[in-house]
Amino acid sequence: MIPTVAFCTPTMRNCAFFRGLKLFQRPWTRQPGLTTSTRGLHVDGPPIIPTLTTSYVHGTSSTSLLHMTVAESLQRSVERWPDREAMAFLQDGVRKTFAQFQQDVDQAAAGLLALGMKKGDRLGMWGPNTYEWVLFQFATAKAGIILVAVNPAYQVQEVEFALQKVGCKAVVCPTQFKTLNYCDMLRKICPEIETSSPGDIKSSRLPELRSVIVLDSRQPGMLHFEDVMQAGGSQHMQQLQDLQKKISFDDPINIQFTSGTTGAPKGATLSHHNIINNSYFIGRRLGYHWRPHTRVCVPVPLYHCFGSVGGGISMAVHGISTVFPSRGYDGKANLAAIESERCTFIYGTPTMYVDMLNQPDLTKYDLSSVEGGIMAGSPCPQELVKKVFSDLNAKEITLGYGTTENSPVTFLASPLDNVERKTETVGYITDHLEAKIVDPTTGMVVPVGTSGEIMIRGYCVMLEYWNDRAKTDECITKDRWYKTGDIGSMDTYGYCRIDGRIKDMIIRGGENIYPAEIEQFLHRHPKVKEAQVVGVKDERMGEEICACIKLVDGADCTAEEIKAYCKGQISHFKIPRYVLFVTSYPLTITGKIQKKKLSEQVEKQLKE
Repeated sequence: MIPTVAFCTPTMRNCAFFRGLKLFQRPWTRQPGLTTSTRGLHVDGPPIIPTLTTSYVHGTSSTSLLHMTVAESLQRSVERWPDREAMAFLQDGVRKTFAQFQQDVDQAAAGLLALGMKKGDRLGMWGPNTYEWVLFQFATAKAGIILVAVNPAYQVQEVEFALQKVGCKAVVCPTQFKTLNYCDMLRKICPEIETSSPGDIKSSRLPELRSVIVLDSRQPGMLHFEDVMQAGGSQHMQQLQDLQKKISFDDPINIQFTSGTTGAPKGATLSHHNIINNSYFIGRRLGYHWRPHTRVCVPVPLYHCFGSVGGGISMAVHGISTVFPSRGYDGKANLAAIESERCTFIYGTPTMYVDMLNQPDLTKYDLSSVEGGIMAGSPCPQELVKKVFSDLNAKEITLGYGTTENSPVTFLASPLDNVERKTETVGYITDHLEAKIVDPTTGMVVPVGTSGEIMIRGYCVMLEYWNDRAKTDECITKDRWYKTGDIGSMDTYGYCRIDGRIKDMIIRGGENIYPAEIEQFLHRHPKVKEAQVVGVKDERMGEEICACIKLVDGADCTAEEIKAYCKGQISHFKIPRYVLFVTSYPLTITGKIQKKKLSEQVEKQLKE
């Protein structure tokens, strides 16, 4: 492997960030009593020495964990940068400095206390990317209330399950978003709302619900956002200040519902400690602590960890400015925001980057301010990453890996990593975390370079699945290892490669096949814009491989051409038996491909 950093300049030597890499200090020497197989991997900078002999790594760091609450992290940034812009919501025309935001947070938190909400109560935040989402994220944290992130795409049955599961005392939502009328759905679940006094709902189906807070209109039996902002008096402000002494950084603060593709959604419960430290070390890996002023374009949804932790919490922890281009995802709005706001970093899933790159007028936008970004959320094809380098000017783009249950990021590349590492791996372990790759059958750690299930231990592991001990025990072992359900491998430097989900694995005639490997290969074909590989039932082989391909605009291609391209390049048993050309994929609200749904659609199509 080529060393990640092979040059330096006097300027780099004098930069605090590069000094932190320890590249310009005394050459590495083995510590007495420690062997290379038991040493931690020092992650102040990109690993440059191949020390691993087995697939276990501990990210040792000279930077301590933070021991503060969400409110304390915001206060620290307010004191340091009161007049700096904290966030801009472009579609709604809302801009707030850190000092203005803090004032709103205190007013909203006091208002929630005035409504009778108490420390440990749950508040459901249901809606797209708006200022109020971030406002209530921090207001609930300051009041000790647990924010429940509710998927904006949920229908009646799903939202009833989520609110009932965690016992929400209040729900905050707009009247509607796109085609979904949230207030109507809540009335279907709780018809009692119509005849209730605002703030005193008594529902048979949601017995703990007391308040529905509507952001943009007045509705019978529901409170308006302004009612909450005006409810808190001086006594509630005092109550809020007194409460700060009783809030611990280990308290639960956020419940994130997992996608529920294999059953009912589960409420991953995260603490202040989980999300503050995750955003802290994500930011340090990206260089937020030494870059003069970072402005991040955040098109990813706030209801997901990527948006709420990487966006909202990182804003408070690092003092960065966050730019939200639109309420719902809009590729054109992203490009316009990057240009007008001079964004330096971009967040996005692979699908979001594909969409931005395929905007017909991409070249008309001035993207010269862009330095880098994060691509995460699902497997990232190498060719896509290379196009982001060149076409979006994001030379320091990094790939990340994590799960909601891990707050979310566990592996992240350095902006300084070479192209090979950025395109073939998801980087190296982040500070203070442990990771191991185990044989899914035996649970034993596998040799370096061998695929197995990725397991994570450390400060980032969630507290629990809310009110679900059985599901919690299924994925967190007695010694606190979290079982990700993802298949991957580590090299001798500690860089991790993701092969796919255990549940996405295709078993064809006894051969274990990981779709990501075939997808990466198909992306090299000049006519292929995007490729997704799924398994379909087969009487003889158990499962067969189907490639669902989106073609480059204007391209014409046949299944035979794709199969011929594969022949002699990948193993014969990995060549797709079926090749379908599609114009879209079923997506989650976060832009992830719904593989299970895609497989079902393919099987139905093949039967016709």
